Amino acid sequence: MKVTIVGAGNVGATCADAIAYRRIASEIVLLDIREGFAEGKALDIMQTQTTLGYNTKVSGSTNDYSKTAGSDVVVITSGIPRKPGMTREELIGINAGIVKTVAENLLQHSPNAIVVVVSNPMDTMTYLTLKATGLPKNRIIGMGGALDSSRFKCYLSQALDKPANDIQGMVIGGHGDTTMIPLTRLASYNGVPVSEFLSSEELEKVAADTMVGGATLTGLLGTSAWYAPGASVAYLVDSILHDQKKMIPCSVFLEGEYGQNDICIGVPCIIGKNGVEKIVDIKLNEDEKAKFAKSADAVRAMNADLKSIL
Repeated sequence: MKVTIVGAGNVGATCADAIAYRRIASEIVLLDIREGFAEGKALDIMQTQTTLGYNTKVSGSTNDYSKTAGSDVVVITSGIPRKPGMTREELIGINAGIVKTVAENLLQHSPNAIVVVVSNPMDTMTYLTLKATGLPKNRIIGMGGALDSSRFKCYLSQALDKPANDIQGMVIGGHGDTTMIPLTRLASYNGVPVSEFLSSEELEKVAADTMVGGATLTGLLGTSAWYAPGASVAYLVDSILHDQKKMIPCSVFLEGEYGQNDICIGVPCIIGKNGVEKIVDIKLNEDEKAKFAKSADAVRAMNADLKSIL
């Protein structure tokens, strides 16, 4: 099984490292426009094999898409990272052209690949990739919900002072500081609703911290985060390549689901060898429905800026 990752920066390289270390794929290709950068990252990762005990082949290339031929999954992380004070929405003009070109080049060499979009603004870049390539909607997946949900569970873990792996929770809606919707009502600790342990005020703080989780890290680091995004991509790729059929919130194209059409936005999906195998229709309450509709309106407004590109 072969995975291509376009963009060998912090997120792309961390994703490659996680996939290699966890033996998710037998071959990984890193691609970057900077001369020698992807090659250097790949060689550095390869030099951990004997100490970490895996045999995944990792190679790098400077913008040579022929090296990506036959990929089962392609991951697009390319584009400029978010800087302090910059919203994901402000990235659209710069990153849209990059993502469109990358997707078209990748599919020339791997026409059957499933595409995972990481570039921000992620929901709009996922929509752009779908429209620009004409691929079936099950083969275009935006990663954001997986990352947002991991942050949600982290904050719940801290509030509960319990292991994160014992906590279930998901975030739906847009992958933005004001558009994501942490579903506190449905979150649980070993099957018990977290509302049994946390007050409504504590849950509101967890939700608020989750929504600015990315911005918080950008402020602390001076650039976008990479460990959690890279791990979230690897988690998603694992479910695809090994047909695990995990339920993962992802940005996918809706055609009537959740009352929305012609939009890519985060909803729970079953992810397997065919990409998006099913969109799970969870029953939202009236408040959650209203928040989701508002989130969709915000994402759709960003999508309007793509008219000159599509």
